[in-house]
Amino acid sequence: MSNAFFREEKKFMEGARARWKEFKYVGGVVMQFLKGFRGLHFIGPCVTVFGSARFKEDHPYYELARKVSAEIGKLGFAIMTGGGPGIMEAANRGAKDVGALSVGCNILLPHEQKHNPYLDRFVTMEYFFVRKELLRKYSFAFVVLPGGFGTLDEFFETLTLIQTGKIQRFPIVVMGVGFHKEIIAHVQRMMEEETISPEDMDLLLFTDSVDEVVAHIRKHAEGSPSIKLEPPRKAAWLLGERKLKRA
Repeated sequence: MSNAFFREEKKFMEGARARWKEFKYVGGVVMQFLKGFRGLHFIGPCVTVFGSARFKEDHPYYELARKVSAEIGKLGFAIMTGGGPGIMEAANRGAKDVGALSVGCNILLPHEQKHNPYLDRFVTMEYFFVRKELLRKYSFAFVVLPGGFGTLDEFFETLTLIQTGKIQRFPIVVMGVGFHKEIIAHVQRMMEEETISPEDMDLLLFTDSVDEVVAHIRKHAEGSPSIKLEPPRKAAWLLGERKLKRA
C-alpha cells in the first residue's frame, strides 16, 4: 500500500527509532485529528452505530440497523458510523430515510474501504485509534450490532474507558442477542466472578427491540447534563470551515 500514513504506522510499531522519526509520527497524528475536527465538529449530538461491513442489503441485521437508526434519528440525533458498507451503510441509510443527519468516519485499509452512498458528510482516517477517538468524542450513545473483531474492539474498549472513568458514562446498546449470546453469558460470568461490578452494567442494554433501544437512549438523554447534547457548534468561514448540511 502506497499511503504514507499507513507506511509510517507500520514502521512506528517496529519499536524504538530515531527521535526525529518519532516526532514525525506525532505530527502525522496531529494532522489526522485536525482533519477529523474540521470534518465532524459541527454535527451536533449523535449516536454511533457499529457493525460488520459484510452484511448485504437482504440480511435481517441490515434491516434491523436501518430501522433502529431511523427511529433514533427521529429523536433528533445525527447517526454516525464507520462510513463503510454493510451495517454501517444500513444505519446511514436509516438516517436518510427520516431526514436525520448521516455522518461517516471512514478508515483507509490495505483493501480500501469505500464510503457508502448515504452520507451527508464523511472523513477518512488513516489511523484506527484516531478514528475510534473521533467516534467516541462526538457520540452520546453507541449501538452495537453483529460484527467482527473491529466491532468488538470498539465495544470493549469503550466499556473499559467508561469503567475506569477515562470518559463520560453514556448508554451502550447491543443488538443481535442470538449472535452475541456467548458474549452475554461471558459478561454474566464476569459479574459472578466479581471481575466487573454490577454498576458497570448500568448503561449497557442487550435487546433486539427497537422500541427498547429508543426508550433507553431517550431516558438517558432526558436525564443527562452531558456536553454532548449541546447544539452544533458554528463553523468559522475564516478558517475554511463548512456548516454541515444534508445532502
